[in-house]
Amino acid sequence: MSNRYYPFSGTINLRDFGGYETLDGRAVQRGRLFRSGHMADMNDHGLSEFSGLGIETICDLRRPEERDQEPTRVPETQARRVEIEIDPGSAIAMRAALADADLHLEDRIQYMVEINRELARDHAEDYARMFEALLSTDGGFLVHCAAGKDRTGFGCALILHTLGVDEQTVLEDYLATNQFVDIQRQVLPRLAKWYGPDRPIPDDDTIMALAGVRPEYLNAALTVIEEEV
Repeated sequence: MSNRYYPFSGTINLRDFGGYETLDGRAVQRGRLFRSGHMADMNDHGLSEFSGLGIETICDLRRPEERDQEPTRVPETQARRVEIEIDPGSAIAMRAALADADLHLEDRIQYMVEINRELARDHAEDYARMFEALLSTDGGFLVHCAAGKDRTGFGCALILHTLGVDEQTVLEDYLATNQFVDIQRQVLPRLAKWYGPDRPIPDDDTIMALAGVRPEYLNAALTVIEEEV
């Protein structure tokens, strides 16, 4: 999995999610499918490295205000931009709930489970647009959101399932976020903003429940699809 990861300066969770074998004995092509978090902090060196990936289309799943706060530094002349707003629940309500010091770890996990159920239940048309963008791309395709884990993770799982990759491999790719997100540098500063100066940063388990991914998150979204088919 590590050879799929690109630790380019100023990127979060940038990696190739191609190359997996499919159930019919073929393989998803490498160097065509990419996923990441936001790319607002890339310096010139990071941009130069990124250009070498040959990405033709960047599919941005963030809300407009997220794009305004952390604009993608990759020039639109280099890669076309497809913007699909996916907003699983109120951002304000989510931050208030996750910052509530009285919530137990299980409550926070359940909240994230519900967010992922909402992705599948309420955003089918949005993810259909993501597939349309992918199908209209000849070169590399990158899908991303803010952290590259929930909206992006579910989208990548859908793509891999559609291409015939087995469920365990899809889950392993999804969970690889926990390996490649830098908690100290990329997560704690964000949590500090959520919690404010008067509330302590939560323990490691709570941090991973919020900033990482768990099998039950993806499984919750996929179960919604199975129930509605």
